[in-house]
Parts: sequence; C-alpha cells; structure tokens
Amino acid sequence: MQDFRKLNVWEKAHALTLDIYLTSRKFPKDELFALTNQLRRASSSIGANIAEGCGRMSQKEFHHFLSIAIGSASEVEYFLILAKDLNYFLQIDYEKLNEQVNEVKRKLISLLKKVGKL
Repeated sequence: MQDFRKLNVWEKAHALTLDIYLTSRKFPKDELFALTNQLRRASSSIGANIAEGCGRMSQKEFHHFLSIAIGSASEVEYFLILAKDLNYFLQIDYEKLNEQVNEVKRKLISLLKKVGKL
C-alpha cells in the first residue's frame, strides 16, 4: 500500500481532470448529461483508479487498476477528439488537454512496466 498523492502520475491525472472540468463548462447545456458527463467521469476515473490501486494489498491488483486507468485515459482522448470535432472548444484548448492526457498515458505505461517487474 502506498500514498497515491505522492505519485507524479496521479498529480498529472488530477490536474488533467481539473482542466477538463473547467474547459467542459463551456460545452452546450444540452451536453451536460451526455458528452460533458462522460468526459468528466472518464477523466476522474484515471486518478480514482490510481488511488484505488495504491490502496490494494498486492502488486497484481495495483497493476490491474493502472491498466483500467490507461483505458480511461484512452476514453478521455477520444472524447476530446469528439468535442473538438463538434467545435465545443478551441484548437488550442484541445492541444493542451490532448498533450496532458498523452503525458498521463505515458507515465501510466511506465509505471505499469515498473510494477510488472516487481
């Protein structure tokens, strides 16, 4: 068991989620229970799964929750593309969030590899 707040990847995932919440406030109101909700849930799932994995008692379980976090990050990546293509935010906003989610994915993959070798 470890403190998830000490993991850089969790900090990055949390920052991504905060930025997504701020950016998605600009989405159309009719998307509140659709794309806005899905994007927010998927982004918060990344950090939540890192946290849950850290609370588990085995490396195998930690590995499992990191894998789920990567899946959530990929889901965020798609929802960002969809929101961009629907013109819900500016290209510059998309580029910033896309870079953030890809950085989180890279860090998760790196951590997964380390956990798998322990």
